[in-house]
Amino acid sequence: MCLAADVIMWKKWHFPCGVIVVATVAWLLFERSGLPFLTICSDVMLIMIVWLFLRANFAVLRNRPLEELPELVLSEEMVNSAAASFRVKVNSILLVAHDITFGKDFRLFFQVVVGLWLFSVVGSVVSFFTLAYIGTIVFVTVPALYSRYEKHVDRFAGFVHRRFSNQYTIVDENYVRRPPQCTPTDKDE
Repeated sequence: MCLAADVIMWKKWHFPCGVIVVATVAWLLFERSGLPFLTICSDVMLIMIVWLFLRANFAVLRNRPLEELPELVLSEEMVNSAAASFRVKVNSILLVAHDITFGKDFRLFFQVVVGLWLFSVVGSVVSFFTLAYIGTIVFVTVPALYSRYEKHVDRFAGFVHRRFSNQYTIVDENYVRRPPQCTPTDKDE
């Protein structure tokens, strides 16, 4: 735990630099090799499983005790509660998807179409490995920067939060909660 905190907070600078160098080398290897990420992950897991199998058999041959592995067991109650929670969430998503598909909520339909289009554009521009590389650098540097400039960041974040809250209140009152305006019709004149 202490080592992880030292890496995240840059207390010992050579560990975070090593993480950045390893992430950069891994990113370059993935980009240059042209192999899919899933293929490389499955190959690495295959090598690890074969290595552990051979090590366990070698320990048996040399009459050494095997390492204890924790037994992983899922209780029926935990599985049932997770399934029930998952079922409720999936049903609510399917209900929203049904409303979007049949045009019952045009505003939500428009938001989904724009969101999916933006997601498509961003996904075609940015590759997975670039995001992983940037995420690694951010994960290693942001906590250290935050601990150094905590007061300034908190003050700026509070300012941004107040501005967004004010804008959200204005949009909520003027567009979301406003009842639909009906045009008066002449019933019997």
